[in-house]
Amino acid sequence: MPADAFLAPADFVKSPEALARPFSLHDAQAYTRWLATHHYENFHVVSFLLPKRLHQDFYNVYAFCRWADDLGDEIGDPAESLRLLAWWNAELDAMYRGRASHPVFVALLPTVERHSIPRDPFAHLIGAFVQDQTVNRYRDWDHLFDYCRRSANPVGRLVLYLCGYSDAARQRLSDATCTALQLANFWQDVTVDLLKDRVYLPLDLLRRHSCPLEDLEARRFTPAFRDAMREAVAKARGLFLEGLPLCGMVERRLSLDLDLFSRGGLRILEKIEAQDYNVLAARPAISKAERVRLLLASLARAAFLRAA
Repeated sequence: MPADAFLAPADFVKSPEALARPFSLHDAQAYTRWLATHHYENFHVVSFLLPKRLHQDFYNVYAFCRWADDLGDEIGDPAESLRLLAWWNAELDAMYRGRASHPVFVALLPTVERHSIPRDPFAHLIGAFVQDQTVNRYRDWDHLFDYCRRSANPVGRLVLYLCGYSDAARQRLSDATCTALQLANFWQDVTVDLLKDRVYLPLDLLRRHSCPLEDLEARRFTPAFRDAMREAVAKARGLFLEGLPLCGMVERRLSLDLDLFSRGGLRILEKIEAQDYNVLAARPAISKAERVRLLLASLARAAFLRAA
C-alpha cells in the first residue's frame, strides 16, 4: 500500500485519492494498525496484557472511534463536522448491510461478525460527537450522564464484546467505570475544555454551590468552585468504586487492564484533591513512574486474588 494511504482522518477526508482508493482486507488492517499505534494517547491502545489474538480486533474498533472523534473535533467547522459525521454514520449502516469500502469498515466488518457486536455502541458514539457540535453546557447530572452513556459507555461495552462478554450485569458495571473515567478526564481537563468553550461541570452543580459560570469561564478559583469540584470528584469516585467488582468477573488479562484504568482514574482524583481542587491553576497528571507503580499494584492484586 502506498505511503500516502496512511493518513489521519482530517487529512484523509481532504484527499480524493484516499477516499477513492480500494482497500483489500490486508491493507485495511494495516491502516487501522497504523492509526492505532501512531497517536498521542495516554495509554497504549492495545495493552500488552490483552491476548495477541485480539490485537487486530482492538485496532479495528479503535480506528472507528478515532475517526468519529477526529471528525467531530479536528475539522474546525461544526457544520462540516456534522456533514462528515452523517457520512460516517451512513458508512456504518452500509457495513451492517455487508457493504464496506472505507478501510476502517473493511477491517471492522470481520471483527463485528466474529464477535457478534451490535450496531448500537458504534451509533451511540457517533451521536455523542454530533452532540458535541451543538451542546457545550450541561444542565445537571442527568444531562451529563446521558452524554456519557453515548460518549464513554459504548467503549467499555465494545471491549466486553471483543472479550466474549455480552450480559447486562457486566455491561452495567462497565458503564459505571466508563462514566467514571469520562468524569475524571473532564475534571482533569477543565481548562483544556474551556479553550473549546466546553464546560462539563453541570450548571446545576455550580449554582448549588453559588459558583457563577462567569467565574469558571474567567478561570477564577474561588471557595465556591472548590466546593463544586469536591462534589464532582466524589461523584466520579463513587462510580469507580461501583464498577470495580467487574475486575473479578472477567478473565485475568482483561481484569488487569480494568483495574489499571480504574486505579489510574482514582489517582487523578487524588491529585485533584491534593492540589485543593484547583484544576484551574494546574492540570493534574500521572507521571510515568506513577503509571509503573499502578501497574505493579494491579499485578500484585491479581496475584493475591489468584492465591486466595
